[in-house]
Amino acid sequence: MNDRTQTARDHDDSEVIDRAEQNSVSGGQQGREGGNIQRDVGTQDALARADDPDTHTRVTKEDEIAHGERYPAPRRGD
Repeated sequence: MNDRTQTARDHDDSEVIDRAEQNSVSGGQQGREGGNIQRDVGTQDALARADDPDTHTRVTKEDEIAHGERYPAPRRGD
């Protein structure tokens, strides 16, 4: 048997790769944990991914204002 073949068999990472893939599939709801913003943005992201699997939704200032974590900047004339 070839030494490289034996070395590859000795250091097979297929189990590690399989576990990582399973965790990434089941971890799709992790964005909903931890609070209102995380839950809402996680939901927005899940809905957006239905149309475009490569999209990524991020927390915006508008989200933070809606959840009371940030306040709108005072504007002249208000």
